[in-house]
Parts: sequence; C-alpha cells; structure tokens
Amino acid sequence: MAANRIEILQQFVDANPNDCFSRYGIAQEYVKQEDYEKALEQFNKIFEINADYQAAYYHAGRALEKLGRAADAGETYRKGIEVAARSGDLHARSELETALEELKA
Repeated sequence: MAANRIEILQQFVDANPNDCFSRYGIAQEYVKQEDYEKALEQFNKIFEINADYQAAYYHAGRALEKLGRAADAGETYRKGIEVAARSGDLHARSELETALEELKA
C-alpha cells in the first residue's frame, strides 16, 4: 500500500517538481518503510526548493539520527530552529529545541 501512495504522490511531483507538500508525503512514506536515505533525498530536495518548509526539519533530523549522522542531525535541527523563530512557530521551535537537547544528551 505504501508503494502505491509513493507512486501517487510521485505523479504529483512529476506534474509539479516544486510541490513540497507531495515531496514531504513521499519522504514520510519512506520513513515508515525505514528507508531513511530515500527519505533524506526528498527532504533535501524540499530544502533546495523552499528552505522555509518548516515541517521537514524535524523529520529530516530524525532520519539523520537513524542513520547515525548525529552531527548532521544537530545542524538540521539548528536550521529548523532558525526557520521556526523567523516564522514565529513556537511549537515547532520547541520540538526542534527538544530534539537538539536530546541529541546532545
């Protein structure tokens, strides 16, 4: 079923390569499959298209942690905190700060 969702979402991306929402959906499907490398490909493309796409930072950081890339995860959380601060999203900022603190522990 997940592969089918990825295929459907990929059709949206094929029609509009700058569709961050559909790319985010694909990344989340890969996370569910524990295919963190493929998820990161989508998260990184999202950041190229729209560095202010807030939702992707937390999940990209978690995927990096799963891959044992703690330093990269920390950098991703820090960038996400900056984006959340600029946008005034206190909830997202708090989640990212907590993730960063847990990473340091």
